[in-house]
Amino acid sequence: MSTMSSSRIIIQVLLIVAVGVIGWMMLRSPGGARHRAGRRIVTLTFVIFAIVSIAVPAVISRIAHFVGVGRGTDLLLYVLVIAFLLQILSSFRRNGARERQITQLARRIALDNAPEPPTATRLTSTTHD
Repeated sequence: MSTMSSSRIIIQVLLIVAVGVIGWMMLRSPGGARHRAGRRIVTLTFVIFAIVSIAVPAVISRIAHFVGVGRGTDLLLYVLVIAFLLQILSSFRRNGARERQITQLARRIALDNAPEPPTATRLTSTTHD
């Protein structure tokens, strides 16, 4: 086995382990049942795609040529840009939901801690004094 070949195997193993760990962490994140199911399917698809592309790089080139992209690296870049944009969208929606929750909680706390308004009997007794 040449030095080039053994270096390639080392990086492939490291990348496969990293993608596997990240995929596992993504599957564990909380959310609604439908959201979690969709996220798990997308994550599993991404993990399989990443492992195959790391283990057998020629597959990406074949897929790229099949879909009309010149090189496998270009296809990978396009897929990563889409994944990045999906992540931004997901974060934006999640932050919006959290902001709404915080607003509702702040309103509830303000109402719970608000002083009680004066009653009619208290008003009449202070005006007669």
